[in-house]
Amino acid sequence: MKLSSKSFGMLPNGKNADLFILGNNNQVTVKITNYGAIITSIETPDKNGELTNVVCGFDKLEDYISDQYLGSYPYFGSIIGRFGNRIAEGKCLIDGKEFVGAVNNGPNHLHGGLEGFDKKLWEAETFESDKEVGVKLSYTSPDGEEGYPGNLDVVCIYSLNDKNELSIKYEAETDKTTLVNLTNHSYFNLTGGKEDIKNHDLVMTAKSMTESVDSIPTGKIIPVTGTEFDFSSKKKLGAGIATLETGYDNNYVLDNDAYKLIYVGTLSEEKSGRAMEVLTTQPGMQLYTGFWNPELVIDGKKKFGSYSGVALETQHYPDSPNKPNFPSTELKPGKKYKHQTIYKFGLI
Repeated sequence: MKLSSKSFGMLPNGKNADLFILGNNNQVTVKITNYGAIITSIETPDKNGELTNVVCGFDKLEDYISDQYLGSYPYFGSIIGRFGNRIAEGKCLIDGKEFVGAVNNGPNHLHGGLEGFDKKLWEAETFESDKEVGVKLSYTSPDGEEGYPGNLDVVCIYSLNDKNELSIKYEAETDKTTLVNLTNHSYFNLTGGKEDIKNHDLVMTAKSMTESVDSIPTGKIIPVTGTEFDFSSKKKLGAGIATLETGYDNNYVLDNDAYKLIYVGTLSEEKSGRAMEVLTTQPGMQLYTGFWNPELVIDGKKKFGSYSGVALETQHYPDSPNKPNFPSTELKPGKKYKHQTIYKFGLI
């Protein structure tokens, strides 16, 4: 196991961000910066042993804070908070009082507001043992930040082991009742960006999803069997994308009411031979195939664009605060928010 760090660059406020490099004995290397708690790179070997970065990201901090990137912002690799996904019209009740958040995605509140956890500089502490290496990232969101009540202490623990498991553990505590729905927004491309993700295969255990109109759930849970949203058996993402105007952007119901760490799906790609399993304690997972990903010019080369990566965002359901039949995203004082997701890399 290997663990190192280096400077990643300076933010406009004069503070320095760092880059943490986690490596195991199977040539898997994960790079994480404490700016936005972003996974910038995950290198894994293909069936021929060739190493490639399989997530959308940048080598330099300046690209994450550039006007070009932020102008059509896809949240590459970041931790999303306080509330991942959408809240209808940016309004809901928290402990009986109206919350009004920024409307930053059409008529809705998205991913924590104008400046969520994805744009914060987190405190970092590394750790290592014979079994794993990792970095513990901490951030305190002050009472009233983006309209949310309560001082919220958040911890995100990234770790890598020799089973090729990248574990993400989330913890949070508050001094006032608030909302918490944390997720990681990595976009995976198992070809390393050589092709788009339409030829990726996906299989999921989910048998249902939240019905939505204009990206906001109606409150109904609907079956996916026999529809283009059905991934109960392995299917190419492109098969469904061909029937959907802007591809997939849907929340799947994982039937995980007990919040156990369970297997929920596998993403794979035949040419590279790479595969990635997903395990989580969360009740839902957003499948987003990146239709709106911007095409960027990085170091003189065009990169990314529509369908350049697929996000598998483990989470609670969108608009949960306005849907009493959905799993609650309220966190009260004295209680601890605690969840885990594992992305396990291997070969078909």
